[in-house]
Amino acid sequence: MLNKIKPIDSGEQAAANPLFGMLPDEVKSLMESLGQKGYRANQIVEAIYRQRVTGIDEITVLPIGLRDELVQAGYGVGLPWIVQAARSVDGTERYLMRLRDGETVETVWMPDGDGGERGDGSEASAEEEAADGLEGNTSEFGEGAKRNLGNRDLRNVGALEQSGYRRATICISSQVGCAVNCQFCLTAKLGIKRNLTGGEIAGQVVAVLNRHGIKIGKDRINLVFMGMGEPFLNYDEFIRSVQLLVKQIGIPESRMTVSTSGIEPAIRKFAQEPLRPKLALSLNASNDTVREQVMPITRKWNIAQLLDAVSTLPLGKREWVTFEYVLLGGVNDQPEHAREVLDLLKGMRAKVNLIAWNPGPGIAYTQPKPEDVATFQKMLIDAGMPAYIRRPRGRDIYAACGQLKRTVDLPAADPLVEIAPAATPPA
Repeated sequence: MLNKIKPIDSGEQAAANPLFGMLPDEVKSLMESLGQKGYRANQIVEAIYRQRVTGIDEITVLPIGLRDELVQAGYGVGLPWIVQAARSVDGTERYLMRLRDGETVETVWMPDGDGGERGDGSEASAEEEAADGLEGNTSEFGEGAKRNLGNRDLRNVGALEQSGYRRATICISSQVGCAVNCQFCLTAKLGIKRNLTGGEIAGQVVAVLNRHGIKIGKDRINLVFMGMGEPFLNYDEFIRSVQLLVKQIGIPESRMTVSTSGIEPAIRKFAQEPLRPKLALSLNASNDTVREQVMPITRKWNIAQLLDAVSTLPLGKREWVTFEYVLLGGVNDQPEHAREVLDLLKGMRAKVNLIAWNPGPGIAYTQPKPEDVATFQKMLIDAGMPAYIRRPRGRDIYAACGQLKRTVDLPAADPLVEIAPAATPPA
């Protein structure tokens, strides 16, 4: 039986001028404009990013007069407001988050993740592999992951198991809707409404951290920019969110992965960033003909251009580039496609995440046969290409990869779903 999901306090979601999303220098300028000393900016930054307060009235180190002045000027913390939550039978939770202008996006919480980090050479990868095994890949990679992680960190993984999960992954949206129009994705049906601000992107994370009582530095949290939208079509605000999450909230970029459908100029720009999450390129086809059919953006930047852009990434000693590959029944999941993938990625420090397509209404594809998925993976592995099958999480509540669609019509009576009553935002 599912636990009831409690109503969620909206904090100051409706604030016209959100403080959350401002960089320290910007908060300092605001304080100076109000005739305040510089240390007040430090107090605000500490409160909204480290203490994760949801309302100005919670910043009790500020004088009441200053708090009132900020409110009267239209300032608030301004986190996204969780108005609906659905829980899957596998523990995944999908949140409908309302933004200050009334638009909504979806964010997903996956306890124990979905295996997406395995094999990319990061600490998150080592935790995944040490805890879960390789699920069909060669033991060489798994043992290497354990050596990379070290005994001390392995003990930390065990401690987390006692608290109910070993690690968790939060899947974040970067746009309201999406303009890329991938034919197998429900989000594509929404079109594009607008970009999110850096504060709205990072704010999704904080709203989920607060909901689950996560302690940064103690609990192991991974972030994936793989929700609604194309992060590289909202590049500057995506990078701003990374800066906030790393420098202010304290989540290292090594625990973040950004997925792109293939915006070639942005990939090259991303390669030059001093603060850079891991990259995952949504390949999803083994040749341009098939990729154009399922991902029309290929007409602008073909596979060869994308692979050339990816080759400019300065990889760390143990870092691998991830290629996401959604398997569509009878379209891109046959042995000849596997052979073409091997030819494409030959010589690259790459690993492939295979994703069995997650169905959605109105999309005319079929799921791949399990034996075709197994054959595809085996062909890659036998040729020396690390290949992993991503665990589908939250399919029953439309929370899996490609299923986010700003759902508002899930029936509360459904035994697989519990929906949180929408809290009323403060005046």
